Amino acid sequence: MLLMPDQNWQWKYNASYDVLSISLGPDMEFLTPYKNKVLIPDALGSSEFDVEHARYYMDIVERLGKRMSLADAYLVQLALNATAARFMLKPQMPKSWFFESSDVCVFSEPGKLFDLRCNGNRVQVLVVETSLQASLVMSLEESCALSDSKNLKRFDTIKVMHDRLHPLRAQQQIVAA
Repeated sequence: MLLMPDQNWQWKYNASYDVLSISLGPDMEFLTPYKNKVLIPDALGSSEFDVEHARYYMDIVERLGKRMSLADAYLVQLALNATAARFMLKPQMPKSWFFESSDVCVFSEPGKLFDLRCNGNRVQVLVVETSLQASLVMSLEESCALSDSKNLKRFDTIKVMHDRLHPLRAQQQIVAA
């Protein structure tokens, strides 16, 4: 069952778990993976899940629902984490050096899916926010080692230049004649 935003939704900082959460009503709270150190100051209190947040959340749900076959619960989890990343995380500088360049020019927009290539591995990412030269992306993979000391885990965000975004491989269908 997809969750639809309503006026009871509210951003809250959950001090017990040291993460940003979204109160979805009196008996339901969604915990994001985003800790205090990556959050903007406004996220450390309580604030409204406003119309702009709801619109973004619904747009991500719609876009991902068309592109991927996902269970509703996972789709909601992706969309809520993307919304939190878009509106509640501190700005980041690009860290493109971890990833291989692409020879294909891409058009990046929120809700689009791409691959990043790192150390011979592909990491599927969701574009959360985009600017003229770079995009903030959220990892959809369990884990990816960026270096000996840095890992990118599921729902972690990283900003990369557009030339690092690789289009998803289209499934090729070979028909013998």
